Amino acid sequence: MTTNSSTAPAYVYFDNAATTPLDPEVLEAMLPFLQNHYGNPSSLHGPGRQVRAAIENARKTVAHLLNAAPAEIIFTSGGTEADNYAAFGSVRTLGLKHAITSPLEHHAVLHPLQALAKSGEIELHYVKHDAQGALDLGHLEELLATQSRTFVSLMHANNEIGNLNDIAAIGDICARYDAVFHTDTVQTMGHYRHDVQQLKNHFLVGSAHKFHGPKGVGFIYTRSGLQVSPLIHGGSQERNVRSGTENVYGIVGLAKALEIAVRDLAAHHAHVQALKTRFIEKLRAEVEDVQFNGLSEYADKSLYTVLSVSLPPSAISEMLLFNLDISKVAASGGSACTSGAQAGSHVLEALGCDPDRATVRFSMSKMNTEAEVDYAVAVLAKLYRPVAV
Repeated sequence: MTTNSSTAPAYVYFDNAATTPLDPEVLEAMLPFLQNHYGNPSSLHGPGRQVRAAIENARKTVAHLLNAAPAEIIFTSGGTEADNYAAFGSVRTLGLKHAITSPLEHHAVLHPLQALAKSGEIELHYVKHDAQGALDLGHLEELLATQSRTFVSLMHANNEIGNLNDIAAIGDICARYDAVFHTDTVQTMGHYRHDVQQLKNHFLVGSAHKFHGPKGVGFIYTRSGLQVSPLIHGGSQERNVRSGTENVYGIVGLAKALEIAVRDLAAHHAHVQALKTRFIEKLRAEVEDVQFNGLSEYADKSLYTVLSVSLPPSAISEMLLFNLDISKVAASGGSACTSGAQAGSHVLEALGCDPDRATVRFSMSKMNTEAEVDYAVAVLAKLYRPVAV
């Protein structure tokens, strides 16, 4: 374990799917725009033009990394806004009457679509999945074949259980039925390569703080030729798509973080996958009756940064995260977006997971170490050690 001081141990941080530490290179890129370059990018004077140039250079960087055109990149406050923009904008601008998603999506997708269905603007349909959360793409095609032009939103990787969906195959199916395809790529942006010339999606999204950038900034890619109405009104910023003065230092940080992530992607992937494999092997050896949710344990079928662990029924199950926290291990129970809420995870509920088994999500980054994995496993092993009779 690393230490913050000579006496107090630092947290072993395994909640990177919730947010990642800021990369020092990213902070360095942001500092001039926090300290010196303060002009409003909509102003025509020199200080305004200077920061406008920084935004457009960041846009070009993101576009280049996705093999997109700069005009196809719109900066937002994060992934949630981007998902809402795609859903509301597509349905209301294109006159779509049907939408398809899955019960396993992030609430940033489910809640907007459910709101549109409740208001009577769309009929909402859900793709079937199996007990491990794998989507039934045959059912997706059946749904598309029986309705008019449809909005489809299916994520690349699940934020709770890590399941990877084949978005290339989903895009091919959507293209056959002229569907509008949005994919939530918040958890995979910066961790996998996304080439929009090879994919048939109309939208994909990113949030900087998921790949060692700053919080409060993200982007949406919108395929050229698809014009949807703004979600936020009141200005002409972001090509009349997203009103409001741009978060300049956040945008600069996002572009730098994505540039670093893509630059170091192969080494990052190898390092984190090795940590995840170590986690699985040690948990199986040290914790009796440990299981893994969804497809989390399979390297070729799940996001390499996420491991969803199901622990045996125990009197400590309800206090598991508290006990981990006391031991200086930061992790999540299911999704961080619902941690501390009364309702349990909608993803685990959809999979029919045993409510008597505690679930903890360990999510890793390039900044984690083998020693931290070993420490976290040792803490769990101690908590779940059988009591001698």
